[in-house]
Amino acid sequence: MIELVITLISGVFVGLSLGLTGGGGSNFAVPLLIYAVGMAPSQAMSASLASVAIIAAIGASHAIRKNLITWKPTLIFAVGGMVGSPIGLKLAHGLDEQLLLKGFAVLALLVGSSMWWRAWRKPQESNVVRALPEKDINATGPVCSVAQDGKLTFTAPCSVALALAGLTTGLLAGFFGVGGGFIIVPALMLIIRMGIHSAVATSLVVIALTGLAGSVYAILNNRIVWSVMLLFAAGGVIGMSIGRHWAAKIAGPLLQKVFATAVVLTAITILLKTTF
Repeated sequence: MIELVITLISGVFVGLSLGLTGGGGSNFAVPLLIYAVGMAPSQAMSASLASVAIIAAIGASHAIRKNLITWKPTLIFAVGGMVGSPIGLKLAHGLDEQLLLKGFAVLALLVGSSMWWRAWRKPQESNVVRALPEKDINATGPVCSVAQDGKLTFTAPCSVALALAGLTTGLLAGFFGVGGGFIIVPALMLIIRMGIHSAVATSLVVIALTGLAGSVYAILNNRIVWSVMLLFAAGGVIGMSIGRHWAAKIAGPLLQKVFATAVVLTAITILLKTTF
């Protein structure tokens, strides 16, 4: 009974952090599944990937209902992610689990540091959370262009850049069991100059589709512990709902820095545990 409560609460925390911060929250999923719930690292990463995909799908449905998604770049990016996610899972299988955890810790350290830096240098972006996106207009990007009617014109280099960014996201998502929003959002803003609001909303759709592809691979290879994953995901959906309710009131640079600091401290703890 205690284990079930811990699993549910852990999921709530991940969903809450995703809803309030707009990114980086999935980096708490793997450590919580390992150290709080008691799963093996390989099982935790598969459960994390599937759970985060479910949580993202709930958030994505909210963005889709409000017509916040620009579908062509979203689908190109997502296809790359859906190809990369199963490959990442396959590459991670059989690796030394301590080495895998160290790699995850290094990734989390980079993500947490990036979150803190953005909250310091671009505090206005900290108010843009996954729970409360707004529609904005795309501007000209380095490999895509915008016609006078406001529609994106996709060149071959534009599509290739989006697909490669998606492939990279999928590889990392499958390998480490993370959502990948820390790559998706800046990549969309760089490649097609998508505004932060649209990029954050779009990231939910990409995470959901990328996670779905990886989850199918994990299910076919019997790597999902269903009882844990579903309960953890249920907690995440509850947390996302709470985050959506409170985001407008408390989201901002200070909260982003608090979560970023927590991600960094978690990464350091994992590095110390796996080294000593």
